[in-house]
Amino acid sequence: MMTPKMLSTLYQQACEVELQAFKPGNVSIYAAGHDMTVRDFRISAEVSAAPLCNPDYSLGEKIFYAVKATREAVGCNTNLGIILLCAPLIQAASRGYSGLTLRRALNQVLGTTTIDDANWVFKAITVASPGGLGGSNEQDVHDRASVTLTEAMKLAGSKDRVALQYITDYKDIFDFAVIRYNHGLIRWGKKNWAAVAVYADLLSQFPDSHIERKYGHQYSEMIADKMALLNEELSKTDNPERLIPWLYCMDQEFKSKGVNPGTTADMTVATVLAVFLEDIISHN
Repeated sequence: MMTPKMLSTLYQQACEVELQAFKPGNVSIYAAGHDMTVRDFRISAEVSAAPLCNPDYSLGEKIFYAVKATREAVGCNTNLGIILLCAPLIQAASRGYSGLTLRRALNQVLGTTTIDDANWVFKAITVASPGGLGGSNEQDVHDRASVTLTEAMKLAGSKDRVALQYITDYKDIFDFAVIRYNHGLIRWGKKNWAAVAVYADLLSQFPDSHIERKYGHQYSEMIADKMALLNEELSKTDNPERLIPWLYCMDQEFKSKGVNPGTTADMTVATVLAVFLEDIISHN
């Protein structure tokens, strides 16, 4: 079983790897954006780690108190999606399900969420005030929940990629993104560029929920095409650093349009964390 300190370290390392990755349209060490800086995200990772890794908290409490700590520290929504995706992974790793893979342990976590978890998460979402959040006819986050957290995510799964992970046992991450990350890491030996590959591959395949909540399908095809090109260039190079000037141009283009693939960045963090956790579990 992993200790809270180990889990906190791995979580913060995963957040840092994602910040070191040049993700066009998103905040990274290469460029701020959308009124947020790298410092905001580093502080957010630091203050959210303790509640996320608190063994005495339920899944819902982990999420709420991590979001609350972030909001109090930086005053904006930097990491709601990160917290929603990482909390079940941390819960799975911390439970020490004997002999189970991370994915099987995660399946048990997601299969046993409660109405109380849903209420805590509804409160967390209200505190975070994510962009594009509106009302809903079923299980509105401003009301009390009447279904479990996983059931509530099922209602949102068709329009939110984070919610979709809860009802598919993180299929996008384990069957797609983790494989891409490991391939990039073997090829280049650099975690940050493996994370860029994950981000580009996800965006080339799946529209970003955050962008589509704000703009509908207006930019989806353009982004997918550009990320497919980036994938192609990454596949041909043994030195991804040479792509940095091109990435700067793409980053400026996206940000000039107000385009921020935030959900895909959140998925990237969760992918890196899953890789880190699986590595520890497989060696125990």
